[in-house]
Amino acid sequence: MEKLDRRILALLARDGRMSYTDIGKETGLSTSAAQQRVRRLEQRGLIKGYHARLDAGQLGLLVTAFVAIKPFDPSQPDDAPERLKHIEEIISCYSVAGDASYLLKVQVPSMSHLESLLARIRSDGKVSTQTTTVLSIPYEDRPQI
Repeated sequence: MEKLDRRILALLARDGRMSYTDIGKETGLSTSAAQQRVRRLEQRGLIKGYHARLDAGQLGLLVTAFVAIKPFDPSQPDDAPERLKHIEEIISCYSVAGDASYLLKVQVPSMSHLESLLARIRSDGKVSTQTTTVLSIPYEDRPQI
């Protein structure tokens, strides 16, 4: 990948709403050239989308936790993500190596809500859980470029 494309990706990773004009100013490209480069990066799948970053605390989601899950019966089909996808409090699901099968990131309003959510995850997913509660987030979703 060209250095210029990496620069554009870094700019968009920091500010997905950056205008083509501003991208051009930062990279020395014309506005139309910046637009063409961004479109090519999108077509190549390097840019998967643009998202609003929401403030969980302002939305009342005061508790973030990571929940490691593993099936009660390892001989059963590995379909826990499918069984749990209807649970809106699960915001990410990662397949992982190690003791657990999956790692879930959840956000809820309170510890009592987390407790009931864990019961739902165990019941609906037919899994055991091990939970780590987040105390603070010094940084998150850092740009990869």
